[in-house]
Amino acid sequence: MKNRRLILPLCLMALFMSACVTKDYKDPSLPPEERARLLLSQMTLEEKAAQLYRVAEQTFVVDNDVNVDSLKRYLPHGTGIVYLKMYGDPKEYAQCANEYQRYLVENTRLGIPALFGGEGLHGFMAQESTYFPQAIALGCSFDPELAERVYSAVALEMRSRGVTQVLSPVVDLARDPRWGRTEECFSEDPYLVSRMGLAAVRGFQGRTPEDLKSGKHLIATLKHFVGHGQPEGGRNIAPVASSMREVREMHMYPFEVCVKDGNVLSVMASYNDLNGIQNHANKWLLTDVLCEEWGFNGYITADAGGVDELFMLQGLAANEEEAAKRAIEAGIDLELVRHVTTFNRIPDMVRSGKLDEKYLDRAVLRFLTQKFKVGIFENPYVDTSKVVYNTDEHKKLALEAAQKSLVLLKNEGNLLPLDAKKLNSLAVIGPNAAGVHLGGYTSDPHVGVSILEGIQEYAEGRFKVNYAEGCKITKQTPSFWGDNETPNDKAADAKLIAEAVECARRSDMVVLVLGDNVSTCREAWAETHRGDRDDLNLLGAQNELVEKIVALNKPVVALVLGGRPLSINILKENVPAIFQGFYLGQEGGHAFADVLFGEVSPSGKLSVSMPRNVGQYPFYYNHKPSLMRSYLWSETSPLYPFGHGLSYTSFDYADLKIDKREIIEGDSLTVSFMLKNVGVREGTEIVQLYLHDKVASVTRPVMELKDFKRVTLAPQEKKMVTFTITPDKLVMYDIDMQRVIEAGDFELMIGASAEDIRLKDVFTVKK
Repeated sequence: MKNRRLILPLCLMALFMSACVTKDYKDPSLPPEERARLLLSQMTLEEKAAQLYRVAEQTFVVDNDVNVDSLKRYLPHGTGIVYLKMYGDPKEYAQCANEYQRYLVENTRLGIPALFGGEGLHGFMAQESTYFPQAIALGCSFDPELAERVYSAVALEMRSRGVTQVLSPVVDLARDPRWGRTEECFSEDPYLVSRMGLAAVRGFQGRTPEDLKSGKHLIATLKHFVGHGQPEGGRNIAPVASSMREVREMHMYPFEVCVKDGNVLSVMASYNDLNGIQNHANKWLLTDVLCEEWGFNGYITADAGGVDELFMLQGLAANEEEAAKRAIEAGIDLELVRHVTTFNRIPDMVRSGKLDEKYLDRAVLRFLTQKFKVGIFENPYVDTSKVVYNTDEHKKLALEAAQKSLVLLKNEGNLLPLDAKKLNSLAVIGPNAAGVHLGGYTSDPHVGVSILEGIQEYAEGRFKVNYAEGCKITKQTPSFWGDNETPNDKAADAKLIAEAVECARRSDMVVLVLGDNVSTCREAWAETHRGDRDDLNLLGAQNELVEKIVALNKPVVALVLGGRPLSINILKENVPAIFQGFYLGQEGGHAFADVLFGEVSPSGKLSVSMPRNVGQYPFYYNHKPSLMRSYLWSETSPLYPFGHGLSYTSFDYADLKIDKREIIEGDSLTVSFMLKNVGVREGTEIVQLYLHDKVASVTRPVMELKDFKRVTLAPQEKKMVTFTITPDKLVMYDIDMQRVIEAGDFELMIGASAEDIRLKDVFTVKK
């Protein structure tokens, strides 16, 4: 009897041990984390390290074919991630990815497939992709639902070609438009960025684990952690020009929302120096805050060259080994190489005792876990017959996004919308009228509908369109990728201006299309490739062109395109109707024509404040109370404020109601008011709710956006609009840098912009 009692537990233990032994990382029924641990336990030091850095793929791809012999030579242990530089036919791209993946799966010891990375800021950066409005333009839509649909479309086009990690969205704050990467940001406001960024993450990754494995979504990468959008002097990668309190409350907020609410799977460190430590070596930032405090469980991606800059630029390491050690110990998991690979030194560093293997294992485990989540072990290849790109459905979405992103700044005397029946001829003039202006991180050549083409298509059979370039912004053809661009010759511009004046003379009215281009507003990654500015005026001869056209006393409409808000004082003072377009995407020409002629009513609102001059910076609507003293003989107010944007109708705000005048800390309250369309056309109003903590332990911004809604109303229609003020909208960092809700009075403001507040009230929070 005793033997029988002993035999049963031993049998059960044997079965349990047998089950453990037979567990296989290839078993899809196991959780991703467990599969990653099982795989990690079988890997050599070289195989582990090979997962954590990118090798230049030009070595392996020749004439769009994968060179297998080179792969065997340079990648004997596999690789973690691949970036294909081949921008040709979409199906060839997918085929190239499949061939690369086949080598890794079939010819390496453990058969670990690679992630394929790509840029998807506002469309997949590859030929024949759909290009949507640039982020700064899409932010003006104040439409997270639209953003989720846009980035779902981008994800589908990328994943169908084999791409499984996108280096997007950018959730930096656009706090200094001197910075050439302003166009990549949604807004200057942390709340708006958090809503648009969360929508982008959900669009890219989907909302469920099943979505991510569906073949329609991919791993999103938040950029750039943290403070990248407010560098000193507006110069790319300069030290962060914000206090640690502002970094916590403003710059970190969108990242935290996307980590906690969006479960984003990758975060990219920024090049910047924060409090004396470059962010790729900042353990407090990458491990203490991101991973431990926020619970981030994805992997941390280095920006291209961010690790090697620790020794090549920042002086935080003496050589490649020291840079690799500082980065991986701080929390960097994946190195994107620009100059030299540092992570390939890790195996020798572990053997020599210079690096504890636990840091290598941590990075590999985090990275492999996401590979299992995205489903590439079960489905490493894509069906090249089902590649999706620039479909009619996506073009329609791009048109909708462009229409909603266009901002009407001024409409003096209700000049707009134009009546085509009353026009015999229209002059379209300016350096941005012809050509497709998409913004940075797009493939060449740019394909889409220019402003000129959009107006010409609309005008066919209705009126004549006359065109003149007017002047050039740069002597060279605009290029995001080109180097050493120069201003145009003054004599050449004088000739172009004279031609434009004659074009305008023989036309009933004029549309001026001005602004920046991809050569003058872009990422400044070298002294030969600059994109930051110390002047925000219209470049080149554009102001002179405006003066000459305005002097003809013709009705003029101006459209400003580009990647940053500019000081367009000359337009505000002299032109009756002005649009801000930023970069509207491939359907921008159609969208502008639709709005110009009233087929669609404008609804966009500025996601950034527009300056009177560059000397106002730092300058944003949610500033501290002491930033109020006026300059000598000048004004401190914006040229156009955050949240500003007109419609072809008018809206009335009335009957503000608050359900509770006093709430206990942790409670919510409901705010409602009546919005009415008092015009004769249908229109959409973006109503904005702001709060201000009147007395606090630390100085608080004069106002902070805490909610918004797009409301579409027919003529004379009215609707009750309701907001809920939840506890998270009242949180701040107190004098001890602790997150709290302080007791006191809060001013409630609802309006059409930060400077057009229609309704006000006060409520009180008690302990």
